[in-house]
Amino acid sequence: MKHFQYLLAGIIAWGCAAAALAQQPYPNKPIRLIVGFAPGGNTDTVGRIVGQKLGERLGTAVVVDNRGGAGGTIGTELAANAAPDGYTLTMGTTTTHAIAVAAYSKLRYDPVKDFSPIALVASAPYLLVVHPSLPPRSLKEFVAYAKSQSGKLNYGSAGQATTTHLVMATFTGRAGLDMTHIPFKGNGPATTAVVAGEVQVLFGAVPPLIGHVGAGRVRALAISSGKRSPTLPDVPTVAESGYPGFDMALWLGFFAPNGTPSAVVKRLESSLVEIIKSPETKDLLTRQGVEPYSMGSADLAKLVKTEITTYRSVFKSAGIKVE
Repeated sequence: MKHFQYLLAGIIAWGCAAAALAQQPYPNKPIRLIVGFAPGGNTDTVGRIVGQKLGERLGTAVVVDNRGGAGGTIGTELAANAAPDGYTLTMGTTTTHAIAVAAYSKLRYDPVKDFSPIALVASAPYLLVVHPSLPPRSLKEFVAYAKSQSGKLNYGSAGQATTTHLVMATFTGRAGLDMTHIPFKGNGPATTAVVAGEVQVLFGAVPPLIGHVGAGRVRALAISSGKRSPTLPDVPTVAESGYPGFDMALWLGFFAPNGTPSAVVKRLESSLVEIIKSPETKDLLTRQGVEPYSMGSADLAKLVKTEITTYRSVFKSAGIKVE
């Protein structure tokens, strides 16, 4: 009888402890931030900068977990299936939350149904670079050279059907170029490949390329956004280099698994919006070639739906198919 009473008392004590833990204010343990790409690219850079600031504001650690592969969809699927308790977040991008829907017929997550948008935090252009062994020193010269070497040049990307793939595919379509696409598992590996001469051309993320441009290990020819980057003010845009209207960039935001408590989402949203307004955060992002951009949960949800429709149209018109 006494044994039963001790057991019952233990169960009650455990239940009370569990209830007390559940009632502790959020957060009461580290937060995992899943990044669906290898270290070194736009998504990883923004995730680490903003994640650190988020941790400081919330009073806990935000631990970046890189899960690269399949255009960011492996890590994003992992996040979609995580417990919706606010302790697993993911960096969602144009690639993982819009392009992937058009690219993969058997995508194992739904960017709209499986996630709670939190906040958009940045927009990032891409930099067109060539290995210094190539003679072109401008976009016009590059186009002429690529046409003279039709089918002989390789270009890298952060992965099949990623934004870096589409921005180059869009440009080659505009310019009438024939090059072979070599996909990698993120911007970091793609940058390493162009520096080593494994591929001759890359429309890559700015953060991992800045140092290589300054050291002369790659040559910058153009920026993909509609305006010049303050980080590389001497590099012209594709639009001003002979292709009017060309304006492509990557958006990056924080998402939580669907079902995450609304109070947690709201706290994260307000924290991220304030972080992006901070002059220090703006400076950190701008120095990496990334544009700080603040957008709340409701507007981010609308953006995802609009971008899915847009990229379905892009894939259909370009004839790009990924299985």
